[in-house]
Amino acid sequence: MKTTRVASADRVRRILALIRKESRQVVRDPSTIIIAVILPLTLLFLFGYGVSFDARRIPIGLVVEDATPATGSFTASLTNSSLFSVRTTRDRREVENDLITGRIDGIVVLASNFSTQLARGDRAPIQVLVDGSDPNKATLVRNYIQGAWGNWLAQEAIVRGERFAPPISVGQRVWFNPEVASHHYLVPGSIAIILMLIGALLTALVVAREWERGTMEALLATPVGIFELLVGKLVPYFVLGMLTMALATGTALFLFGVPFRGSFAVLALMSAVFLVTALAQGLLISTLARNQLVAAQSTMISAFLPSFFLSGFVFEIAGMPLPLRVISYAVPARYFVSGLQTLFLAGDVWSVIWTSLLGMSVIAALYIGLTALKTKTRLD
Repeated sequence: MKTTRVASADRVRRILALIRKESRQVVRDPSTIIIAVILPLTLLFLFGYGVSFDARRIPIGLVVEDATPATGSFTASLTNSSLFSVRTTRDRREVENDLITGRIDGIVVLASNFSTQLARGDRAPIQVLVDGSDPNKATLVRNYIQGAWGNWLAQEAIVRGERFAPPISVGQRVWFNPEVASHHYLVPGSIAIILMLIGALLTALVVAREWERGTMEALLATPVGIFELLVGKLVPYFVLGMLTMALATGTALFLFGVPFRGSFAVLALMSAVFLVTALAQGLLISTLARNQLVAAQSTMISAFLPSFFLSGFVFEIAGMPLPLRVISYAVPARYFVSGLQTLFLAGDVWSVIWTSLLGMSVIAALYIGLTALKTKTRLD
């Protein structure tokens, strides 16, 4: 009994000594601070300000073959809209080359009989030409122009004292993001991508540096066990990663104005589980690579790229081919992106939270187990 207590006390002392050693290394190494503070803020600013799905000032060409008060009214409605940047001309040939070369995203044509048809009570048709080489952009431009056209018809009917009856009446109600602002869900998603990259880099580069310098072999030659080594390596960077998460969350709330409707305690729990997963993946990479350059490249390939493309951050998982959808279940960011977007925009939806926690916990256990196995194998 006494021997067991002594062994436990020795283990605790070794773990605390490793934590102190790693903490001093973090403080003394400027590159660690750059990775944990400067890099995430830079990436968050890039994602927050540079990535947006909100349409603003779409460049289009407007061809008015016969200038009348009606065409002037429609031209004014497009020009005064924040959605479009309009170039007006009398001949479509003047803007067709701009569409071909990508200087504009669409052409709206008001035919010479536009006002005549409108005066007869017909719904004077307009022609919309878009570049189909980018189907998503083409659909977006077409839908926005159709919306502007429908609004103008309704306004003209009111001016003439007529009742405008569209063929279909749609009543919209947007939940969770009523402003339909893309940065409200892009910023929380970007936090997951950034934390995955930062967490994996912190442990991958630092531990790989120790392998290069030979200090890791000296450490493994001591009575330190595998469990003690993993805990001693993870704890300091876990604390640093949680501070990074707090900084990113504060930036999202106070700089980008993203609403937060969930619980901060749940946010801390999910962040902790996800960060352990990222740090464990970095440890596994460093154990296999043992070289900083290889570790950095491996982190980009195995941590950042899958998180960016297969997490649902930008590309919808449901629209991916079946093999990629299956692979996405092994990407930790898939669960954290979903959890963060739910916490920020919807609140504590426990069906999503528990699923995310379970998925991240399984992957974290797998990474830690593989790291312990490979480290122990290298010691034999």
